[in-house]
Amino acid sequence: MKIYDFHGKSNISGNKIRQARALRKVTQADLAAKLQIEGVQLERNSISKIESGDRFVADYELLAISKVLRVGVEWLLNDEL
Repeated sequence: MKIYDFHGKSNISGNKIRQARALRKVTQADLAAKLQIEGVQLERNSISKIESGDRFVADYELLAISKVLRVGVEWLLNDEL
């Protein structure tokens, strides 16, 4: 098993995902449900782990998250707040 770690986190998009979700007033559970409609199976607790940087994000997950939250993938990958 590979261990993914970048400056103590497993991803750089978690903060931006949380920010976009909060701006759109979407709960983690709602985001999980919308992602399932897009064909991506993520539970609420997985989204929590992504947002805290404790879980790796696959490229297809990031693409679906950007679509559901109506933000660009580039924006999600920009770690500047």
